[in-house]
Amino acid sequence: MHIDYIIIGQGISGTWLSYYLQKNGKSFIVIDNNYSNSPSRIAAGIINPVTGRRHVEVWLAEEIISFTNEAYTQLGKELSITAISQKNIIDFFPSPQMRISFFQRIEEKAKYVSDYLEQDHFNNFFNYEFGCGEIKPVYTVHLDTVLPTWRKHLVAKNLLLEEEFEIDNLKIGKEKIQYKNITSDKIIFCDGTACAENPYFNVLPFAPNKGEVLLVEIPDLPPDKIYKKGMMLAPLSTPGLWWIGSNYAWEFDKPDPTPAFKEKTEALLKEWLKVPFKIIDHLAGIRPATLERRPFVGLHPLHPAIGILNGMGTKGCSLAPYFAKQLTDHLINKKEIHPEANVNRFQKILTRKSQVK
Repeated sequence: MHIDYIIIGQGISGTWLSYYLQKNGKSFIVIDNNYSNSPSRIAAGIINPVTGRRHVEVWLAEEIISFTNEAYTQLGKELSITAISQKNIIDFFPSPQMRISFFQRIEEKAKYVSDYLEQDHFNNFFNYEFGCGEIKPVYTVHLDTVLPTWRKHLVAKNLLLEEEFEIDNLKIGKEKIQYKNITSDKIIFCDGTACAENPYFNVLPFAPNKGEVLLVEIPDLPPDKIYKKGMMLAPLSTPGLWWIGSNYAWEFDKPDPTPAFKEKTEALLKEWLKVPFKIIDHLAGIRPATLERRPFVGLHPLHPAIGILNGMGTKGCSLAPYFAKQLTDHLINKKEIHPEANVNRFQKILTRKSQVK
């Protein structure tokens, strides 16, 4: 069997790349092991235009957020699902200093942050002695619906191999690549942290970090907002089910959930919430972050039949559709990839002959 592309991974990056390749009439197969704790499958899908204690705009905020909202809305129409919803963040200030910092940003006329006029509006649900502000527009991608629905679509069209990808079976030729009984023009790695062990890309500055979340039943909490007080509390597609997290551990021994996170998060919920809650599950995943906090997108400079769409870190829901479209346009129409994301910025280390035996 010969196809145009092999895509490794059906997380958020592999999903969007396969979507755009299909839109352009290209043939492909996705290989994915359906690992239940992949970061795409346990993320809340929050698209937040600001970051950090100073609420600074995220990289390419205006362009990417607008593109992303339109992309998920269109995908949802095509799949007959709700793929994205606007749910602005109510930011409860954990201290007087954080309140001052937030309002300083408002005075600086920063985009996306504003005062919340009805300060007592949430008194029946939360304890918050220092008030709150609002971050908008903020969106949630319904990953718990999007990913399995797209997977069903791939299965129905015989475009998915549910198995572990074995790189030892990959053969790179001058005109094509071969994987087992499949030949292809190109192979694109969208496989998250596994790519850090890939002999073609393992010299890239990956910086995987671990995140943990709790899934919590809170039936009495209005699901039209995301709430924040140190951690994010976001509604999921299932009524009454909420996601709270996540931490960022740059050093960790195991990928498993830790008792320390659960205890800390449960204590926060007890102090913060005025309504009953019940912990349903505790999950952990390793994000494919990078030292520069910029993704890796494009073709290997020494092996142009091998590509990468990876390193999205905590911004995967917003970055993946945007850069999957850029990569597709590059593959088909030779359009340029954003220079801060183009993997060719690492051309020097990627072309070292000692990299791949």
